[in-house]
Amino acid sequence: MSRLPHIDEKGRANIVDIGGKDETIRRAVARADLICSAEVASAILAGGLQKGDAVAVARVAGIMAAKKTSELIPLCHPIALTKVTLDIGPGDADGMVSVEAIAQTTGRTGVEMEAMTAACVACLTLYDMAKGLDKAMTITDVRLIEKTGGKSGDFRRADP
Repeated sequence: MSRLPHIDEKGRANIVDIGGKDETIRRAVARADLICSAEVASAILAGGLQKGDAVAVARVAGIMAAKKTSELIPLCHPIALTKVTLDIGPGDADGMVSVEAIAQTTGRTGVEMEAMTAACVACLTLYDMAKGLDKAMTITDVRLIEKTGGKSGDFRRADP
């Protein structure tokens, strides 16, 4: 394994110099899941929570989170995002709500962290809006599904 780019030769953390990299279209897709009771998942997806339309609020929260990623993750570069979308729907099992976030930019560094931050914060927002109904909810499996662009090439998870 080669040296991590965020660590200099003396072992100190630093932000990676991306000044010499080519600008390319960078895109990342991430997912996260909220595990809850089947009744709560139905209420979330139907817009039936007392606090309001959780899906709409979570979508906006995810977009805002993607835009703030460099303020939350210390060594992330600030990125001019060209697109952020969130798809929130039923997961693979009863009592699961799945969030898929897509982040895109034309730049010198990837948007994986922005996509994962968006998916995670959207799930946290769903949790916040439904916690009065199910305190045992769990946010799980925050993961990068795919990324394109950049020197390291494309990536696609085998088990999305």
